[in-house]
Amino acid sequence: MQTTPRFARRFPFDRRAIACALMMLAGLVPTTWAADQPVGITGDLLFLDVTLDGKVVRIERNPDNFNMIDPDLALTSRACPPYCIQPVVIAPGVETLGELELLEVIKRIGQGDKTIMLIDSREPDWLARFGMIPGSISLSWTRLHPQHTPAEKIADTVEDLFGAYRVGPLWNFASAKTLVMYCNGPWCGQSPTNIRQLLGLGYPAHKIKWYRSGIQGWKLLGLTTVAPQGLK
Repeated sequence: MQTTPRFARRFPFDRRAIACALMMLAGLVPTTWAADQPVGITGDLLFLDVTLDGKVVRIERNPDNFNMIDPDLALTSRACPPYCIQPVVIAPGVETLGELELLEVIKRIGQGDKTIMLIDSREPDWLARFGMIPGSISLSWTRLHPQHTPAEKIADTVEDLFGAYRVGPLWNFASAKTLVMYCNGPWCGQSPTNIRQLLGLGYPAHKIKWYRSGIQGWKLLGLTTVAPQGLK
């Protein structure tokens, strides 16, 4: 269910009108606006249709030239710790992805590639507030954190969900999936924490990728989100 952010409830305003006024003051738009301009993903790609769970999902940018990010995602000064700025490279060998690279991941998932998995590491309340990136599954960071989940259950997740398997006390990651992880944004430590924990288990760095911008960066560009399964 879409709810009005706390900031917007406290300070109601017409976001479109404010955006238009600011752009006019900056000389970025004419005083008479004839029509909205096209908003593609790239110059050659207007949208991307992918089939996820048997349904076609269109990933596109919000076509409204005056659309603005959710006020709760526009906050600049969350307390650190825990909301501290993350590095661009989270660990040696772990690739940091941008939006276009992430779209390629989603395309592979839509084409039935079972060797790669897009993981939303956020807790359920964040999912309900801001939605999820299409093609991702929800796996709260606590599920892989030893202070929140017993080691044996973490091992079960690595084995059953990620495709690794144990040989005595050792792990074999030859058939393990490539994991693409994200959380709320550059200030969010949930997916980085999980990445470091997986590396500590021996998960190969080249089989872990990170979308650093997270849901904040995704929505900042007006890209499509979907409701968590079971939530509306």
